[in-house]
Amino acid sequence: MAHFILEYSNNITRDRLQLQHLFEKLHSAAKDSGIFPYKGVRSRAYACQDYRIADGNPQHIFIHLGVLIGAGRTEAEKEQAAKTFFAILEDHFSNCFETRGVAMSFELKELEPVYKFNKNNIQDYLDE
Repeated sequence: MAHFILEYSNNITRDRLQLQHLFEKLHSAAKDSGIFPYKGVRSRAYACQDYRIADGNPQHIFIHLGVLIGAGRTEAEKEQAAKTFFAILEDHFSNCFETRGVAMSFELKELEPVYKFNKNNIQDYLDE
């Protein structure tokens, strides 16, 4: 399980976001890490309509990527995954930093296994 949840200010254009391209890179990294079952990797994104960034300049943008993971990885594995995912996020939006104020953030959270439940048959339908 690695669930990527992207929140962003709605003043970023859809062509700039290229969400499917970003999700493809994140999913590939999760799969290549060898520590996340591919059948449980998911991505979603939400544009925030109501927000304020710093001084309220309407040209500022924010991008936040949260990653939820299940328990069972070492601290070193979590640290490496977090660094990899943030590097992908930084690279994907790198040209935004050249033209406007950007507030980018990232967090990786490990879910408590006692309170997390899943049911999944995606593996039966994967092309791989």
